[in-house]
Amino acid sequence: MGGWVIAALVATMTVALSRTRREAVARACHELRGPITAARLGLSLSERAGELPAERLRAIDIELRRASLALDDLAAVAPGRPTGPGGRPRDLDEVMVGRLVADCRHAAAGRAAAAGVALRGSWAGPEAIVWGDRLRLAQALGNLLANAIEHGGGEVAIQGSVAGRFARIAVCDRGPGLPAPVAELARRPRAGRGARGRGIAIALGIVRAHGGRLSAAPGRVLLELPLAADARDPR
Repeated sequence: MGGWVIAALVATMTVALSRTRREAVARACHELRGPITAARLGLSLSERAGELPAERLRAIDIELRRASLALDDLAAVAPGRPTGPGGRPRDLDEVMVGRLVADCRHAAAGRAAAAGVALRGSWAGPEAIVWGDRLRLAQALGNLLANAIEHGGGEVAIQGSVAGRFARIAVCDRGPGLPAPVAELARRPRAGRGARGRGIAIALGIVRAHGGRLSAAPGRVLLELPLAADARDPR
C-alpha cells in the first residue's frame, strides 16, 4: 500500500515539474517573440528615416536585453529548481520613471506603427525615482503596451505622474478592457491564460516583486510603484 502511495506522489510531482517547465518555455517564447519583433521594426523605422537617434538606440537596447533576460529565466528552470525567477529584481538601482516611460514608448513605436496604432506618451510633473530593476520594469511595461497595441482599438497612451508616495503609470486605450480582473487572469490555469493573460501575469509578478500594484479598469491598466524616499536628486 505504502509503495503505491509513494509511486503516486512521485508521478504527481513529475507531472507538476513538467508543467512548470512547459510554462517556463511558453513564457520565454512569449517574451522573446515581442522584443525581437519590436527591435527589428524599430531598426526598420530608423533605416527609412536615415538616422538612428539616441532614444531609438536605447529603445532597441532595452528590447534586445529583454530577449536575453527571457533566455536567462528559461535557463534558471533546471533540475532541482522547479521554479524560475518569476520576475524578481536582480540588482536594485535608482530608476528614473519618466525616462523609463519614454524609453518604453520608443521601444513600442515600431510595433504600434506596424499595427496602425497611434501611440502617445507623456510625463506630468517632476521626475520620480523608484528602487528597482530597470530591465524588469521595462519588461512589465513592454507587456502592458503590447497588450494595449494589439487589443486597444487604434490608439494607445502611456501616461506617468507622481501620486502621493507612488509613481503612477497608466496605459490607456480605446478597447473593451481586460476580459477579467488582473489578479483573476494571473490565477487562471496556465493553459487557459492565452498570450494576453500570460503577459499580464508576467507584469503582475514583476510589479508585486517591486512592492507595487497593478490594477485595471475599462480602457486603462494602472501600474503603481513606491517612490524611493531617500533617492538622490539625479540633477
